[in-house]
Parts: sequence; structure tokens; C-alpha cells
Amino acid sequence: MPKLGAHVSIAGGVHNSIARALEIGCDTFQIFTKNQRQWNAPPLKEEDIVSFKKQLLDSGIGPVIAHDSYLINLGAINEDSFERSVNTFIDELKRCHFLDVCYLVTHPGSHLGEGEDKGIKRIAEGIDTAWSSLEKEVNDPSVSILLETTAGQGTNIGYKFEQLAEIIERCSIPKKIGVCLDTCHIFAAGYDLTTEDGYGSTMDQFYSMIPKEKLKAIHLNDSKKEIGSRVDRHDNIGDGKIGLDGFRMLMNDDRLKSVPFILETPGGDEAYKKNLGLLRSLVRW
Repeated sequence: MPKLGAHVSIAGGVHNSIARALEIGCDTFQIFTKNQRQWNAPPLKEEDIVSFKKQLLDSGIGPVIAHDSYLINLGAINEDSFERSVNTFIDELKRCHFLDVCYLVTHPGSHLGEGEDKGIKRIAEGIDTAWSSLEKEVNDPSVSILLETTAGQGTNIGYKFEQLAEIIERCSIPKKIGVCLDTCHIFAAGYDLTTEDGYGSTMDQFYSMIPKEKLKAIHLNDSKKEIGSRVDRHDNIGDGKIGLDGFRMLMNDDRLKSVPFILETPGGDEAYKKNLGLLRSLVRW
């Protein structure tokens, strides 16, 4: 059975996320390492880092995945916006490294009207710039970057698998970059997950452009909106337009057994418990 988890709060300190993850029945989990809606954050305290690592080791769950700030846009053409995004991204990467969080999920970025080609080039530039700065501050960074698939709202890049493949190809550190596939996002972008033929075609398209070993995490979210809507609205498992059949196929896909599955569904911890139980019930023993 794949490892299942959810995005949990770090309220009161990043170490508190572990107890929350255990309480709702997670095998793995995702966090923000700082307030995701603010640019700046105080540095992590050494005692919080030590506590997080110890409690995580004692818990036996993992891997832990982090998601970066929603404010970051590595596709920004404006130099001030780009520099601010890169600097914040560097801080996010450092936090993951110090906490031994192996993956940092990021939305690739938005071209803001400059065109997808320019946006893709800028995102690759932003990743390379951030990583170069990180290596000057941190010896042998332990974190890897996961580009998340997007729904394609507005001018967001990442709603086509080939866009992610091109970003990875353009970066100077391809071995440090993987992919996080979000079910709601790819469905809203036009990839079918509702039928065997649709699911098979979607995954074949993905693997034709992204090497299997690059898929490091999956966000499990149903979609409130129709396929191809290009609107990102998460729903609870089975309540949206994807439906249970799509998640049943995901849960029983042998290619995904080693990939951590993370819920980002609405409704809080009680909804997470219900969704986790439902997903586990879909596995064919």
C-alpha cells in the first residue's frame, strides 16, 4: 500500500506537526516551514530543529515534504519581484535542509502575460540562481525541488507535462529536481482520470515526458470543477468530478507504490481522517 498522509499545521512550532500527523493516521505528511502568506520569517531556532528531528525519528513516519510560500513566483520578469522570489525560495530550501526535509514542493511560476516560453526560461533561471546561492551557504544540500503540476489558472505554468520536462531540462541541476503530481490540478488542466482509458492515457503521457524516478510525490485532491476548467478548487475524495474510480486506480497502480500520497482536501483534520480511511479501503488486497 502506498504511504498516505496529509498537509498538517505547524502552529506552535514546526515540531508540533508530527503529533498532528500521527493523530490523524498519517504514514507521511507535508508542512509549510514558515507562514506561507508572508515573505519574511524568523530563522528556525536550534531547539526547534533538534526537537523536530528527534520526534520525527521516534515517530517512524515519513518522508516529510514541505511546500513553499504561495508568494514566490520564479517566473516573474520584473527584476525586483524575481529577486524577492529567489531570495525567499533560497530561505525555504535552507529550512528544509536544516530540518532534514527531503523535498520542497513549488508551483513553477506565472509568466504574467510575457508568454509561456519566457516564463519557462525564467523559472529555470530562478531555480539555478537559488541553488547556486544555496550551495555557497550550505555544504551538500540534502533537499530536492519538486515542481508541482498546476491547473493552468491565469498565466500559471506547469499545466502541461511537457512544460515541467522543459524546465527540468533547462536547469543545471536536473538530478535535484523532481515532480509532484496533483490530481485536482491535472484534471482541471484537461487530463482525464475518471476512466481506465483516460487514466491509462494520462499516465502514459506523463511517463513519456517525465522519467519514472522523477515522480516523488502525489497530491491527492478531488476537483470541484469539470475537466479542462483550468480552475483549481480542491474537493474531498469521491465528492468531486474525478470520483472514486480515479482514486481507486491511483491507489492500485503498481508504479506508484513507493510514491508518498498527500491529501490537501478541505475540512480539516476530521475530513483528513475520513479521506485517509476511504483511500485505504480502495486498495485491492
